[in-house]
Formats: sequence, structure tokens, C-alpha cells
Amino acid sequence: MKPVRQNGFTLIELMIVVAIIGILASIAYPAYKEYVVRGHRAAAQAQMMEIANRQQQLFLANREFTAMSATACKASLPAEVSGRYGCTVTVGAGTVPSYTITFTPVAGGPQAGDGELTLNSDGVKAPADKWQ
Repeated sequence: MKPVRQNGFTLIELMIVVAIIGILASIAYPAYKEYVVRGHRAAAQAQMMEIANRQQQLFLANREFTAMSATACKASLPAEVSGRYGCTVTVGAGTVPSYTITFTPVAGGPQAGDGELTLNSDGVKAPADKWQ
């Protein structure tokens, strides 16, 4: 009588495959999270540039910049940005008109570790390493 040959995988082979998938997932997931954070940051930066353009248009028409409270600024943002960042626009008090746009990540949100983003009327973007 011939011995019957079993088809399929052994438990050791399955455990090796599971371990390999676990290692790949542990590498890929943090990279994916960082990619998502950078994408949301880029959307916020685009909104900052749009607000800066509106401030420049207001300055050309009225010879002054306009401040925006946190509530008014956040209301003007699209939902994808306003859910992750709060914003303010402050106007300088000196003789030379100026403004500063500040986006602050929502506490406890996905962007919480991202830090504050600022853009001023001179075009200075801070922190420089977060701007693309």
C-alpha cells in the first residue's frame, strides 16, 4: 500500500508568512501615517496662501490689512482643513502694515504633533522645514 501524501501548508510555514506580513506592516503603517499628515499639512498651507492673497487684495483696495478672529478664520476654511487646524490672522500695530497668518493643529487631532504653521506679509514661512 502506498503512503497517502498530504497537501497543504504546515503550521511552521504559516507562522513564517504571518511573521513576514507583521514585519512589513510595522514598517509600512508609520510611513503611511506620516504621508497622511504631510498631505493635510499641504492642504493647510494652500489655504494659508489663499488667505495671504486675499489680504494682499484687501491691502490694494483699502491700504490696510484685515485681522480675522479664530472663529471667523476657521469658518472660512474648507471642512478638510478646519477639522484639523485652527487659524488666526493678526495685523501688526506698527507704521508699516503687516499681517501674520497662524494655523494651529487641533489638540488631540491627527495633526497634533505637527506644530504651528505661520506665514507673514513678508512671505516668511515658519517653520521652514515644514513648508515644501
